[in-house]
Amino acid sequence: MQPEQDRPAVGIAPNNPVFDLPVIVGIEQGLFAKAGLDVRFSASYADREKDNVQTPFMSRLKENLFDRGSADSYNVCEWASIDRLERGKRGGNIAALRAAVAAQAILTFDDKLQVPRDMADVPVMVQELTGSHYTTIQMLESAVGSEHVKIQNGGLPQMRYAALKDGTARAIAVMEPFISLGLKDGAHIIAASFYRGGEVISADLTLEQRKAYYDAENEAVDLINADFYKYAHHVTAHAKRNCCGRSCATSTSIITT
Repeated sequence: MQPEQDRPAVGIAPNNPVFDLPVIVGIEQGLFAKAGLDVRFSASYADREKDNVQTPFMSRLKENLFDRGSADSYNVCEWASIDRLERGKRGGNIAALRAAVAAQAILTFDDKLQVPRDMADVPVMVQELTGSHYTTIQMLESAVGSEHVKIQNGGLPQMRYAALKDGTARAIAVMEPFISLGLKDGAHIIAASFYRGGEVISADLTLEQRKAYYDAENEAVDLINADFYKYAHHVTAHAKRNCCGRSCATSTSIITT
């Protein structure tokens, strides 16, 4: 193993923990270090939670860190990975599919809303131009027609869940651990969709560094798949930080290579 000072540094801009879990485990288990890389997050999850519904999407933490050169990579839904590179100033590449394959679900407490056809002209709270936004359109437009899909911008998933709880939103689209938390609190699922993401990466990283990074990340995926509940606390912590100290259900997200 290379001495730490000799390892190329790779900064990761944080996304939601359910999507970052392979990176978290790779750092925690020393897999990136074994591959000769100094991989670390360029900011904390607490920093990320300062984003709000008014934050322009290219000024959100992960996009901003990458675009100004303070991070070398971040993951985002595959539609957004194309969009952000087109809109950004720095340039880069979509180097791989995101290691975490997760689901978005439309949740509600409203018994009048049971299936996608009930959602005609009913606003669904999402985070604009992210997976929650794109998958909501995907889940609903074939059932109600694109003109009857109504989107309400609501920021980060914990903000959307709080809006559902206080009645500000009638329906929301969220990923784990907020799907499990919602079911535990008595909400029900109207529709759900698994979807892929992309890995946006700096063009400054060499092909050898990229290969070492993704080989180590895939090793982390193998560890997660072998014993998911050993690492699930990293995901459930996202809800625990944002649900007034109440115990939250364990995430059921699927991780794959």
